[in-house]
Amino acid sequence: MAKSDRLFRLLHLIRGLTPPVTAARLAAAMEVSERTIYRDIDSLRAAGARIEGEAGLGYTMVEDPALPPQTFTQIEIEALTLGLADVGQRGDSDLAQAANDALVKILATLPERQQRQAMHAVNLVHRFTAPQVPTIDMTLLRESMWAEEALEIGYRDQKEAYTLRRIYPLALSYHDRAVMLLAWCCKRRDFRMFHVTRIEGYEKADESYRPRRVPLLREYIAQLQNRDRVRLYKSKQEISPVQDTSLPD
Repeated sequence: MAKSDRLFRLLHLIRGLTPPVTAARLAAAMEVSERTIYRDIDSLRAAGARIEGEAGLGYTMVEDPALPPQTFTQIEIEALTLGLADVGQRGDSDLAQAANDALVKILATLPERQQRQAMHAVNLVHRFTAPQVPTIDMTLLRESMWAEEALEIGYRDQKEAYTLRRIYPLALSYHDRAVMLLAWCCKRRDFRMFHVTRIEGYEKADESYRPRRVPLLREYIAQLQNRDRVRLYKSKQEISPVQDTSLPD
């Protein structure tokens, strides 16, 4: 690990762990020696980080000048903690870890009173039904969307038919029990929605579709919304009016 990455990770741990954080605990989490921790803390202090404490007592981050001060209303804090907690339960391991790391960074910029509010939020998330766990590497899937690179995927549909597709991945949609990949299918020349758990392998296709991802996604979402409006209209038309069968007075 490069020293710059190690220092960033060390800052994150000091902010996130319950203070004061001992060098032994930091060394175990970083998988380095305590001597390295002492040297890195000296480097962070020299760079301007306000880290209080000393060897044998533990360390506390007083202020991180790399992050601007933040302020939120109490209901905004509730919304942030609730949303990130939901990501922690619904997302894959990388996304769940990212949600936890983001919350730590947000808390580090809040005044002490608001930190206490976030630590004792009144809104909690608990899902009785666990979502389906993706069997593929979601990191590469997200990176292909960020870079707007086409993918070759092997896909097995609900009838167990297996096909090879070249797709332009557009977005991931998180449903109650499934994660769906919204994409443009080059084979069908149309938009398609793929169950992530039914993708049996994929690789980059050495084709860029930049800058088409955003306009394609907008078009697909507009089609889905229009489809939902049509279904809602038809369902209302199928509901027959309730007839009054009561006897006259």
